Amino acid sequence: MEKIYSEHKDECTLVRSGRNTIGFLLNYSQSLHVVAYKDLKFENNLN
Repeated sequence: MEKIYSEHKDECTLVRSGRNTIGFLLNYSQSLHVVAYKDLKFENNLN
């Protein structure tokens, strides 16, 4: 796996994110609820 990641290292660029983006992702992750039933997974977004 090391070879795969080291080949494309120069092509990657870091992206800066703002406070709004971080806040949105944190709020979304807190409201997301996943229920597993047998072989199924249900995702609920609790607003």
